[in-house]
Amino acid sequence: MANDAGPSGAEKRNRGIPFHPDWISETRVDAHAIEQAAESLAARIEVGKHSPPSLLQTITVMDLTTLADDDTDERVRRLCAKGRQPLPPELLARFGRQDHTLRVAAVCIYHPFIHTALGELQGTGIKVATVSADFPKGLAPMEERIAQIHRSVRAGADEIDVVIRRDHVLQGRWQALYDEVAAFRTACGNRLMKVILGTGELQTLDNIARASLVAMMAGADFIKTSTGKEAVNATRSGALVMTRAIREYQRRTGTAVGFKPAGGIRTAKQALEYWSLVKEELGGQWLGPVLLRIGASSVLDDIERHLRQLAS
Repeated sequence: MANDAGPSGAEKRNRGIPFHPDWISETRVDAHAIEQAAESLAARIEVGKHSPPSLLQTITVMDLTTLADDDTDERVRRLCAKGRQPLPPELLARFGRQDHTLRVAAVCIYHPFIHTALGELQGTGIKVATVSADFPKGLAPMEERIAQIHRSVRAGADEIDVVIRRDHVLQGRWQALYDEVAAFRTACGNRLMKVILGTGELQTLDNIARASLVAMMAGADFIKTSTGKEAVNATRSGALVMTRAIREYQRRTGTAVGFKPAGGIRTAKQALEYWSLVKEELGGQWLGPVLLRIGASSVLDDIERHLRQLAS
């Protein structure tokens, strides 16, 4: 399938394909094999002397996030400052980074703070992402969810993280899910669209795989695990299913779709686990911000702690 240019004109986007119900009905996941593979990955990953290059790379694909009910403009300004300089220059210098240009990929905030974030990040190359489509539940009337996306696009957000109605998945309404995501894609226009599946609420790995494929068919630029508000957010097994769905979608269509694990990622080890999972399942093409994001709010502190230990 053909791609089209993204917001920068240099990146390629997923235009989507017609809905293929047979592909969805034929999709099955070997849950036991997935769980075993996820456990094996976790057992192999350690934060040690060879980790600094990968830890630094995880920062460059990070969507640094604040989505608290008591967010303020000042908190968003602090978040943007952290995004511009995630680590102290003297610590970076210990690992051979003399240019001090290490930055996160994006900041992710609520709609009212888009203007503040744009002002703080102007000229840095850091994207401003916002959540939309009745985040985190996705249950408002469709016209209101579309209107929310339009408002964020007009406000200047670079990227829109939309949330699906999980009951479409739970009741097997795959055409309805396709139509919903396609409408979001139209509303996003030339803004990058990340589709949040809410995997912790989808009940089965089969549902995660099918929802991933439908979202990609409908034009998702990224598929994202979670809102961060569910009882269960990103998991290694869910991420493994999603990355394999991405691989299958590329095999069938020729189009590369991005992946964003988010929610509950708090430690350097967890960040490395998702980094390594993507590397093993999808390859080096995905190890940059065009096709990989890690949604996080507190993991930077743990990464800095480990880097200081490794530098001493």
